[in-house]
Amino acid sequence: QVQLVESGGGSVQSGGSLRLSCAASGYTYSNHWKGWFRQVPGKEREGVAAIHNDGRTSYGDSVKGRFTISQDNAKNTLYLQMNNLKPEDTAMYYCAVQTMSTNPTLQALSELRYNYWGQGTQVTVSS
Repeated sequence: QVQLVESGGGSVQSGGSLRLSCAASGYTYSNHWKGWFRQVPGKEREGVAAIHNDGRTSYGDSVKGRFTISQDNAKNTLYLQMNNLKPEDTAMYYCAVQTMSTNPTLQALSELRYNYWGQGTQVTVSS
């Protein structure tokens, strides 16, 4: 049974930083993508950042230069370092993993690529 548990969310002021973690169990990272997504009530889920097991990364335009995704395969943990946070970054953040092959034409930040999701951790940025 694959489980993904996010942590590290919280409330910060604009310009602050947070580091999200996603601990995985029941799953050994393989040659696929892992990602972070976020969602605001009433809006579609947005791809934030993704990382392949080989180290390739992909970022959403709104977070480029501010967020950094990383992974520790030995610990089966995914991270998202978020710097210079803005009020518009306020959302529930979810980690997701791809554990099976899928359409290779799907973008790294397409949620269709991912088949396991965490429960989410709330990030709130005040101005």
